[in-house]
Amino acid sequence: MGQADFRFGDASGVAVAKSKAATVDGAVTELAAQLPPDDLALILVFVSPHYDPHHFIAEISRHFDTTPVCGCTTAGELAPDGWDENSVVALAFSRADFTAVVRPILNLDSFRVEDGRRIGGELCRELLRVTPQVDRGNSFGLVLIDGLCRREEAVMSAIYASLDDIPIVGGSAGDGLRFERTWVFFEGNAYTNAALLILLNTSLPFKVFKCDNFEPMPQKMVVTEADIESRTVKELNAEPAAEEYSRMVGIMADAKLDPFSFASHPVLVRVGGSYYARSIQRVEPDGSLHFFCAIDEGMVLTAATSRSLVGSTQDVFAQMQDQIGEVSLYIGFECLLRRLDAEQHQLARDMSELYRQNRVVGFHTYGEQFGSMHVNQTFTGVAIGRRQA
Repeated sequence: MGQADFRFGDASGVAVAKSKAATVDGAVTELAAQLPPDDLALILVFVSPHYDPHHFIAEISRHFDTTPVCGCTTAGELAPDGWDENSVVALAFSRADFTAVVRPILNLDSFRVEDGRRIGGELCRELLRVTPQVDRGNSFGLVLIDGLCRREEAVMSAIYASLDDIPIVGGSAGDGLRFERTWVFFEGNAYTNAALLILLNTSLPFKVFKCDNFEPMPQKMVVTEADIESRTVKELNAEPAAEEYSRMVGIMADAKLDPFSFASHPVLVRVGGSYYARSIQRVEPDGSLHFFCAIDEGMVLTAATSRSLVGSTQDVFAQMQDQIGEVSLYIGFECLLRRLDAEQHQLARDMSELYRQNRVVGFHTYGEQFGSMHVNQTFTGVAIGRRQA
C-alpha cells in the first residue's frame, strides 16, 4: 500500500494502516510509514497467516518499542479498502483519546472460571489506577482468542461476570481455511492456546453491536449423541448427524457438505429468548459434524432461513449512526462463514464495498464474542464516533 494514508481525521482518535508487502520486513515498514510514531495508547494488528507470526510480532513490536502491540492471525482481513486476504491491517489508538490496559490469558487448556474472574477484576483495577477518574460507562473490552482452543465459552462467561457491565466484543483468531493453528500477539511474542483481554477507556462516543441475518424455522434437531469435548455431534434426532442435518435444512442427500453448505445453512440455538448461530466447521469421515461452538447432548438446534446479508448489515450501520452520531470507524469481527456465504451468493463485492464505505477495520474470524456469549456466523464489533468540537 506504500504511503497511502488511511487515517480517518484527527477527530477519530484512531489511525489505520494496511500492507500487502510480500515480506514481514516490508509490511512493517509500510505500516510504520502510515501510522503516527508515538503518543499512542495501543496498536492492534490483524495478520494474515501468509506472514510468519513470530517474525511479524517481534519486528513490529521492536519498531514501536514504546507502544503495546497486540493482535492475532486471521481468516481474512477487513481492511480500509474492503475485504482482503494475504494482508495485515493495523489500528493505532491515540493516547489523547484512549487509555488501554491488556492482560494475556495463557494455557487455556487448563483454564478455570476463577482464573477469568480474577484476571478481569485485576484488569479493571489496573484501568482505574492508570485513569483515576475513569467512568466505566466510557469503557469497553476487546477479546482476542485462539480460534481452535475450544474454550471460548468458558473464557467469555468468566470474564464478562468480572467486568461490572463493561461491554465486551471480540473475535477468535483464524488461520485462513487451514484450521491448523492460530496465534494471538502480546509483548513481542506469538501465543497459541491463549487469549487477550483488552480494556479501553475513551472520551469518544462508542457503541458495541452484533449483526446476523438469520431467522428460525420450524424444523428442530435434538443432539442425541455427541462428544462434548471435541464439539462433535454424532447423532441428531437419533439419526446419523450429517444425514439428518442435510434432510432438515433441505440439502439434497447426494450433495457434498462443505464450508459453503454450512455457511448457507447454519443452525440456531435459543438462549435467553434470543437465537444464536451454532455453525458447523466440517463433516467427519464417519458422518459426524464438528462445530465451531460448544454443543451438548439434549441441545435443541433450529434450522434457519436467511434475510438479506447486505440489508441486515446496512440496518446495523444505520442504528449505530442514530445512537452515537457520525461513526468514524467500526472495529469489526466477522465470521469466516459470513464471507463464504457472501461468496456463494455473489455478494462478496457488495459486502466489501459496504464495509469500505463505512470504514470497517478488523478481521474474519473462527467465532465472535459478544457480552458473555461466543457466537458464530455473526458480525460483532464496536462503532467509534468522532470527538466533539
